[in-house]
Amino acid sequence: MGREITLTEHLQKYFGFDRFKGQQEQVIRSVLDGNDTFVLMPTGGGKSLCYQLPALLMEGTAIIISPLIALMKNQVDSIRSFGTEDGIAHFLNSSLNKAAIQQVKDDVTSGKTKLLYVAPESLTKQENVDFLKGLKISFYAIDEAHCISEWGHDFRPEYRRIRPIVSEIGKAPIVALTATATAKVQHDIQKNLGMQDAQVFKASFNRANLYYEIRPKVKPEAQIIRFIKENAGKSGIIYCLSRKKVEELAEALRVNDIKALAYHAGMDSATRSGNQDKFLMEEVDVIVATIAFGMGIDKPDVRFVIHYDIPKSLEGYYQETGRAGRDGGEGKCITFYAHKDIQKLEKFMQGKPVAEQEIGRQLLLDTASYAESAICRRIILLNYFGETLKEPCGNCDNCLNPKEQVESKDEICRALNAIIEVKEKYKAEHISDILVGKKSAAVKSFKHYQLKAFGSGNDHGEKFWNAVFRQSMVKGLISKDIENYGLLKMTDAGHEFLKHPRDFMLVRNHDYDIRDEDISASGAPAGGSDGDPELFAMLKDLRKQVAKRYNLPPFVIFQDPSLSDMSLQYPVSLEELKFIQGVGEGKAKRYGKEFVELIKRYVEENDIERPQDMVVRTVANKSKMKVYIIQSIDRMLALDDIAEAQGIEMKDLISEIEVIVNSGTKINIDYYINDILDEDHQEEIFDYFRNAKTDSISDALKELGEDDYSEDDIRLVRIKFLSEMGN
Repeated sequence: MGREITLTEHLQKYFGFDRFKGQQEQVIRSVLDGNDTFVLMPTGGGKSLCYQLPALLMEGTAIIISPLIALMKNQVDSIRSFGTEDGIAHFLNSSLNKAAIQQVKDDVTSGKTKLLYVAPESLTKQENVDFLKGLKISFYAIDEAHCISEWGHDFRPEYRRIRPIVSEIGKAPIVALTATATAKVQHDIQKNLGMQDAQVFKASFNRANLYYEIRPKVKPEAQIIRFIKENAGKSGIIYCLSRKKVEELAEALRVNDIKALAYHAGMDSATRSGNQDKFLMEEVDVIVATIAFGMGIDKPDVRFVIHYDIPKSLEGYYQETGRAGRDGGEGKCITFYAHKDIQKLEKFMQGKPVAEQEIGRQLLLDTASYAESAICRRIILLNYFGETLKEPCGNCDNCLNPKEQVESKDEICRALNAIIEVKEKYKAEHISDILVGKKSAAVKSFKHYQLKAFGSGNDHGEKFWNAVFRQSMVKGLISKDIENYGLLKMTDAGHEFLKHPRDFMLVRNHDYDIRDEDISASGAPAGGSDGDPELFAMLKDLRKQVAKRYNLPPFVIFQDPSLSDMSLQYPVSLEELKFIQGVGEGKAKRYGKEFVELIKRYVEENDIERPQDMVVRTVANKSKMKVYIIQSIDRMLALDDIAEAQGIEMKDLISEIEVIVNSGTKINIDYYINDILDEDHQEEIFDYFRNAKTDSISDALKELGEDDYSEDDIRLVRIKFLSEMGN
């Protein structure tokens, strides 16, 4: 009885908690008793404590094998904060210099250090093996143990060499911990570590506070910015698969006044850990990261986790979404899904060993079927991890907004027959073309317009047929041969289905229901033709009145494309107005009030449903060039030199400057204009635009005389005019 009180007292003494969570106490007792122990506990369940407390209580030093330098630092800082001695916990990895490594070794040898964190890569170095051999080791803890399994979502070869190295260093109990493992992965981990007789502790995978949602990947940046603005001040993580996308998205968020930073393996470690610390210290709200971020990061109040790209496996998805709401509070998990992302991931697998491809293909298929399913997300997830949920959760998109399903037995048969007719030698896209009766180049060259299947599915579009193929694959009626360019093959189940067709409910997926026109800032209408013609006319009238009041030509206030975009987007606040093409913050503040008031009245009177995705300010690919131009003009560099440095013609440079000025940025190029035009000539062009009906350069040239002025002269003074009068 005394011991039980003592254990809780130790918990109180070291960590300040008065009771254990879930199965923590049983796990700790197993470790203290010297058993090999396998711990499967979802993120937020308190895995770290399961090895931290026994390490503090047992004789010797515990070796904690951990995959990430950032995670080690996080954990060591955390343990030191509970104790009085810094030497109680250390890490040994490539980020340390020689002096620091010596300090660690001295503390460990003197017996001060109870927990030594080691990266698997450092563990395999012979000098470290020799050093560890001379120590009294209490136990080995392998954190994020799913990295051992090639079925796991983050396969690391060094992890599979842990067992032989541990045997060489010296025998001690092994504790393996992970937040995500199917039965197959668990078996793989135990077998690899030689701990088949371990005590196994499994906590439930159900995190009832997490809300799961899959959204169609249509204008994801706009959707993300809108979501974050609606959840202002909350902490969140956004995962992308590529470093390039991480950088781009973080930049787009910052441009839209969101405190965001990037995190990926390509950054130097100081920047990376600095960005992580800023997130933990709440100096920034959002981290945009590759999957390397967040393993074991103990931030309890992450309120949302967004996947810009679908993860490679459900293990990865579960692990990453699990970083939301660790304190039991709100946690929104939103994932953007487009089937072409799955195809991209399939392409990455080409060239890998066949066994690895098989595994990867199966994991991707599970992920795609989860994304495309119409049933409760939580039921699918828990089932994947070998747990049963009795009834739908009521806290996911499929429960709250059930998807429409349509009986599609007939369509499935048509699709399967088409695959057979082309002798299983073509990809989904080509067979879709055949079904809808599209004479694409490939259909023509193979004379597939002569097939019976040609045009047999022209009652639906190509996206529909692609969805039919995907959902047939999920149900196991067909398979895709990745080695051979993704050719569609029939399975036994598919042949059986054709013999005895049965009901097949096809999910009316977002993927082919949404209109794909992109109303982004770059594609806003160029003239006044798109959008709401009545509102456009009203905005033009208002512009005329405002221009009169300021004694300026109307185009200085807002240009036609801006009015057209307003009539398409219906912005009803200055915050929304500044995201309209060619407006920006300055113009919104200076001229916007009456425009948004007019639009607001119009929307209310006509009961208009505004588009959900307000256009957000985009970071064009050329943004680096724009920043360079603005900075160079601030430093008063000659425009010819700027053009030369960027490798562009003077005409193109002037076009770039026009775009900058048209979106509301004030620019001063007087220093350059004064060099090429005297004051009188400048004044003449300036006065012309003050009274002009349009900002047309050819009209100006006709009026002012082509002998006296060049096109460039007029364009440069027009830039000065627009910048001074409009911005």
